[in-house]
Amino acid sequence: MSRANADSASLLSYSTSRTVSNRGPAFSLENFSNRDFIVKDFIEALSDAAVPASRKSGPSSTQQAFDPKPLIRTFEHALSRLNNLSQELEEQETEQAGAVRRAENQHNQNVETLGRKLEQAIERFQRLDSSLNGNANDDGPDAGGNAAVRIGERLEELDRQRQRAKDAEKLILCWQEVSERGELSILERQRQEPGDAKVQCAHIARQLLKLSARLDPEGTPHVNGAGNAQNGVRKRPIAQASRHPTREIIEKFLEELEQDLLAQFDECYRRPNFDGMRECAIALRDFNDGSTVISTYVNQHPFFIERQNLITEELSGDTETWDRLQDPDAEPPGVEPTLQSLIDEIRIVVQDDSGVIKKVFPYHDEVLARFIQRIFQQSIQQRLEMVLEKASQLSSLAFLRALQAARSYIAQLVDELKSHGLTEHPEPVTSQLAAILDQQLEDLFVPYFVGSSYIEREKKNLEELYTSLLLKFTLYHSRRQKMPTSYFGSLAQRGKELAASAREAYMDKLDSTDIPVTQKAMLLRIAGVKEDPSNKPDIEVTEEDGKVSLATAKRMLKWLAEGVGRGLELSPGNETPKDVQNLLNLLLTHMGEIYLETALDSASAHVASQENLKTPPDLTHLPSLHTITTILHLLQQTMTTILLPLCRPNLTIHREIEKSTSSTLATLESKLSNILNLTITATLNWVSKCLAQQKKTDFRPKDEDALTGGETLACQQVVQFLTRAASQSTSALSGRNLSLFLSELARGLRSLVLDHLRKFVVSLQGGIVVSGDTTAYINLVRGWPTGEDLEPGAMDILKDVAALFIVLPEALRERLRNAGSDLQEMKVYVMKREDVGSVGVQAALNAV
Repeated sequence: MSRANADSASLLSYSTSRTVSNRGPAFSLENFSNRDFIVKDFIEALSDAAVPASRKSGPSSTQQAFDPKPLIRTFEHALSRLNNLSQELEEQETEQAGAVRRAENQHNQNVETLGRKLEQAIERFQRLDSSLNGNANDDGPDAGGNAAVRIGERLEELDRQRQRAKDAEKLILCWQEVSERGELSILERQRQEPGDAKVQCAHIARQLLKLSARLDPEGTPHVNGAGNAQNGVRKRPIAQASRHPTREIIEKFLEELEQDLLAQFDECYRRPNFDGMRECAIALRDFNDGSTVISTYVNQHPFFIERQNLITEELSGDTETWDRLQDPDAEPPGVEPTLQSLIDEIRIVVQDDSGVIKKVFPYHDEVLARFIQRIFQQSIQQRLEMVLEKASQLSSLAFLRALQAARSYIAQLVDELKSHGLTEHPEPVTSQLAAILDQQLEDLFVPYFVGSSYIEREKKNLEELYTSLLLKFTLYHSRRQKMPTSYFGSLAQRGKELAASAREAYMDKLDSTDIPVTQKAMLLRIAGVKEDPSNKPDIEVTEEDGKVSLATAKRMLKWLAEGVGRGLELSPGNETPKDVQNLLNLLLTHMGEIYLETALDSASAHVASQENLKTPPDLTHLPSLHTITTILHLLQQTMTTILLPLCRPNLTIHREIEKSTSSTLATLESKLSNILNLTITATLNWVSKCLAQQKKTDFRPKDEDALTGGETLACQQVVQFLTRAASQSTSALSGRNLSLFLSELARGLRSLVLDHLRKFVVSLQGGIVVSGDTTAYINLVRGWPTGEDLEPGAMDILKDVAALFIVLPEALRERLRNAGSDLQEMKVYVMKREDVGSVGVQAALNAV
């Protein structure tokens, strides 16, 4: 801004300040209630508003006297406004305090009223309770209520005593009958009666058996010799020893009665008659704790009978479904259809039968637990084993996918049964039944997760897939032994140490007996190899096989993500960090070392061979760096955002993974940086060779040659070459990597051109030629996306140096005087002027 404009702005600011000051500051209570209010800032704002702009800044501010009137007026207005606000605040406080007092009075009245009502309710409750309890001091109409209750309880007790007396009478009669005559005619007659007679008969028979063990110990076949006397126990002469084996008679009767009850239970089961089944279940509880009736109910269930006939049912699913199961690039088809059908049927059967079991069995939890155990340990386990056996015959991946799908679907069944509630429907199941369901689910899959068997399967599957996918890439490297002339031919520098006999080792591994035929075909398809049954195929590779592909890297990451996700679902939570570490090590080995590091070493060897060639360097390796950089970024993101967070529960493994990943990434980034540095060196070496072709007469042309304009041939070659190099680097790099690369290239070009100009004597017309060349270099670099990595005006020194050859002595003297620390450098170029010996130039040199 010019001096006049600055003065105008100051006057405008002062005028505005005067206007604001006359009007007074504007603020309200909201300004002071703000949480960010600061007194110091408030005072400063008032002061800034009062002081004219001309007094705040500018050279004239030191020459004018200080005028306090604007400040006084501003603070008077502010003080007046603050007094008004203070009065408003006091009025509001008074009004709100009165409202608070009124609300407190109303609240106290409400509390007092509610207290009186509560006391009245308590008093009425005490009177009611006293009347119900028949208080002796209460002569009210309800005083006899408690007496009636006590009479009822006494009558119930007398009825129970009468029933016990009748049962005792019948028990004594039956005991006399069995001990004296050796028969149970009374119970036999009762057993033949309809209804619940068998249940009552079983109860009396059980009591008789206990009585026999106490009154007639010698009548039991289980007593040795003299019975209790031999065991050091003194006999109690309660009754005369029976002449009949009472124990045997009673036990035989109980066995027959148990069979009758089971037959009756089965008959009621077929009708169905739930009440009759329940009576039989109650009576049979005393027989082996009800195990016989539970077994009868479970074994005769239609579900097991029908499923037993379908046990040999073939697994369904077409060939395409099984192919998808073992194809790593295809989405898994889900659970096997016959297993899914079985689980769906079990879901309905268990939910429906749980209600029946609750109606029939008082001890329904035991029955339901046995029913569930039978379903899991027989029906589900048999079908699961068939599915996994078929999947294991296909491939390792098919087995892992089938295992995951089966466990997920069965776990869903368990969760639905828990939430349904079964015997607790609609409430969730009890904790005991939930534990049984969880235990059955765990027992189903225990054989597949013993020790490290699961993660070893995952590692084997992933390693087989990675090896097949990178087979041709590895073979291409191992077969190129000599140093080639092109980049894609140079992808062989790590051949010997990586896979000297990769084909033989790969085919020998496929021919091993533990790999199924279908899996071998699938791996050969991933490797892109056609299987020859007569002999081992000779694998043909092309230059395309030696290129780094983003699609290949994505497939590797997708397979890894599937394995990690499967491990999170199947493997115990405490094993997750260790499993992730194992799978990540495979990824670092195959993608980091075998894939990316090999490609980077090949590119490095190629660009190193281009440094001192007599032809323009081959920069065809640059486009491949874009793919490598993208893959490296994907690898880094996968490790930092997905894998490392899963290992946080185990700090030791987390540190180990961080260390290994950091080491791998640092190695790859170092190799990438080395390639870029070698590329810059090779590029600048060729620029130097192009500049070396500069003719001495280019900068001392004849007059007619100088008038033609344009750049010299050497300059044109440099510009064409660097334009092509910049285009290739732009397609290969991006972001900061690209700007750093081009910035270093620009600095190198500048240094070469400055050194180049020191070698020639330049005439006045030649200075025009030099100016044209330097302008071409500047325009070239100006079109590069160097961003902030190249300092502004970095190439302008070329223009300044070119001007030293064409300016007149008077202007040259001024330039030299303003050169500062660059004076000696500028003198070097001045000494290359053709007219350096003239009086004007010498005078300019001597003047500084």
